[in-house]
Amino acid sequence: MNSSLMLRRFCCFNTSSSSLNSCSKKKPLVFLGSPQVSTTVLDALFNASTAPDSLFQVAAIVTQPPSRRDRGKKVMPSPVAQYALDRGFSSDLIFTPEKAGEDMFLSNLKALQPELCITAAYGNILPRKFLNIPPLGTVNIHPSLLPLYRGAAPVQRALQDGVKETGVSLAFTVRALDAGPVIACERLEVDDQIKAPDLLEFLFSKGSELLIHELPSILDGSAKVKAKPQDDSKATLAPKITPEESWLYFDKEALVLHNKVRAFAGWPGTRAKVVVIDNKNGHRNILELKIITTRVCSHNNVQGNEVDDVTFVKDALAFPCARCTTLEVLEVQLPGKKVISAAAFWNGLRGQKESVFSKDFLRLFLVWNESIIHYFGILLNKNGDIVPPLIKNFDFWEVS
Repeated sequence: MNSSLMLRRFCCFNTSSSSLNSCSKKKPLVFLGSPQVSTTVLDALFNASTAPDSLFQVAAIVTQPPSRRDRGKKVMPSPVAQYALDRGFSSDLIFTPEKAGEDMFLSNLKALQPELCITAAYGNILPRKFLNIPPLGTVNIHPSLLPLYRGAAPVQRALQDGVKETGVSLAFTVRALDAGPVIACERLEVDDQIKAPDLLEFLFSKGSELLIHELPSILDGSAKVKAKPQDDSKATLAPKITPEESWLYFDKEALVLHNKVRAFAGWPGTRAKVVVIDNKNGHRNILELKIITTRVCSHNNVQGNEVDDVTFVKDALAFPCARCTTLEVLEVQLPGKKVISAAAFWNGLRGQKESVFSKDFLRLFLVWNESIIHYFGILLNKNGDIVPPLIKNFDFWEVS
């Protein structure tokens, strides 16, 4: 009996040891990410880590702290944290430091002994104390062709510039902003109608595929040998977008405005102020519109004295722009309302006419009164309210 008991204990211990040895062969990897687009990368890592021949396991996740989101202002975990929990990942292994340099966080991270860290839109600066922990380094998925568009808003700034080609890069993280050696990149053509949220999602999808393909070389250390240093002389910056940039001014060409609408889609969006004039009583009403979808008119439909009026052509509001170009607005949104088509908005005007504001503090709009053109210089106070207008009659008035 004692011999049999000892045999059972031996077999049980031996099986458990084999399982532990098999698991210990997998290198611990820590993932850092926060927004919804980052879940694509985390999903790819989860799936790849469960493969029989996988060389790694996701040991922990680092993400932004819970924050107030949505209209209810409920405190909610980041999309990455929520996705990890939905996949059954242990909440004890999801870290949410305010800053990545916190001593307690770094102590917990060291205890995991990660071989490699992967970042994808994490949203926090990584200090040298962090970067020194994983022996294989930290690899970032950056949605641009580095060294182009280093910074917080690479996709938005690329679309704003009207680029015809972009891509995604895998690069080692160094203290300088997005300046580490590039392991691999993938190029793609940019459609002239695609908006930032869609392009961002597509690039991170491609980036996750590129990461899984390159992980073996990263884990065996050969990626550090083949990674190419960036040419800093060719670097361009992609600074964070501010809400103040969201205004559209129609003293610019239509293509410039169209690219801005695509770039700022999602957040912060693009806005314009228009004057709606009742043809019957001359009443003027200023509306703030969020411009959702646009295209550049292939031919100029604005002729003669109509250069400051917004017209409706087929399915679009035609906004006159600089150099005789026209921006066609296909979808708009009034404050607190749902997105509607240009046709629905135009039908709601009920015979009123619409003109655009073209400058920040001194706004211009055009009112038709028989054959006379009246240009009204309207001053706005800090709250955006109209100060009584100064009326001037000119054949032509150019504002610099």
